[in-house]
Amino acid sequence: MKRKLFLLPFLLTLLSACTAHYEFAVGDDDFSSSRLARVDQLVDEAVANGEIPGAVVFVSRHGNTDLLKAYGYADLGSEKIMQTDAIFRIASMTKAITSVAVMILNERGYISLGDPVSKYIPAFSQMKVITELDEDGKIVAVEDAKKPIRIIDLLSHSSGISYPFIANALQAPYVEAGIIDGLTSKNMKLESQMMLLAQQPLLFEPGEKFQYGLSTDLLGYLVEVVSGQTLPEFIAANITGPLKMNDTWFYLPSAEADRLVTLYAHVEGEGLIVSDGTESSIKLDNPNYPIEGARTYYCGGAGLSSTAKDYGRFLLMLLNDGALDGVRILSRKSVELMSAPRIDWDDDGTADFGLGFNVVSDLGKTDQLGSVGNLAWGGAFYTTFWIDPEEDLVAVFMSQVRPVKSDVAAKFQTAVYQALK
Repeated sequence: MKRKLFLLPFLLTLLSACTAHYEFAVGDDDFSSSRLARVDQLVDEAVANGEIPGAVVFVSRHGNTDLLKAYGYADLGSEKIMQTDAIFRIASMTKAITSVAVMILNERGYISLGDPVSKYIPAFSQMKVITELDEDGKIVAVEDAKKPIRIIDLLSHSSGISYPFIANALQAPYVEAGIIDGLTSKNMKLESQMMLLAQQPLLFEPGEKFQYGLSTDLLGYLVEVVSGQTLPEFIAANITGPLKMNDTWFYLPSAEADRLVTLYAHVEGEGLIVSDGTESSIKLDNPNYPIEGARTYYCGGAGLSSTAKDYGRFLLMLLNDGALDGVRILSRKSVELMSAPRIDWDDDGTADFGLGFNVVSDLGKTDQLGSVGNLAWGGAFYTTFWIDPEEDLVAVFMSQVRPVKSDVAAKFQTAVYQALK
């Protein structure tokens, strides 16, 4: 039985003000310190109002750490104060890291982005495409796909593959086949899930349009097949290790388990409760999968956990054309290709998704302060990031709530931009 959490706004505001942990060193040419302090006000209010239990934010401009600060609680029940090195389930923010892993294989000549994925994973060589649905949206007819799924279709989410939690024609077949959204504590392997996925039809011909889904999970398996390493081994050797992202894992070492932030759900009429994994469209068999269970499933689309500062280092590498602190992960031309608008992901009539994240290609079609060329994405448990090459800026917001009843992450972006000098 879930335990209801009653939050006293005044007490939370007082405790947040007294116990926030931060590193704050605004560069003279980066931000107005007084205006950047508005971040404190809006995040403190979100904690005090019971919208989120806590958060950590990271902001860097011109290579400076302008803001690294923790707010509120990592666990409300025990009143455990949030720390800047708290570890969060970053869910779909994993996708950018897996996409970089694929680009590394491309640069080394092990694959080409235009290759059919079936060249490396033959199970995907005879795909079907849905051609007819009934009035209830159920599949009536399929036919052989006219085109193969290319690696670049997976990177741009234009493969025709979906997610079980998304309500489209593939939802029921995926669930019936035992395909998961990618997060589990059960004793499962990536290969077996991808073999099940290969047996399902596609929503449309590969390359035709955007559909968010398990494409990046399949890319994770591609990395394993081509490299001969597990996905965490490859990522550690080629991305997180060289970048000194020492707090980024698929499954946390036991010594670090107490740094994992509790996952909450905002339930109407109850407020924030500890999530049991059933409150949202994404079903979790165990919300504590990063520290419990079999720890055998390496989900390239959503499986990583990280800190705001660690993920910020990854973003700084991309901002700096593929290198950071003298270590090169990608060539600048690979970053340029990943950052190029390729496909319309939000149906606004503009190409605005690249290879692993969305791209602002028309500022006039957004409702946020930002810049043309911004790269961004987020995670299901209320984490988000953006990279702004024009302003030489990266930012990360991390909390742990799903479903969430807050717009504080969007307001955080506004607060950062309004403080620019």
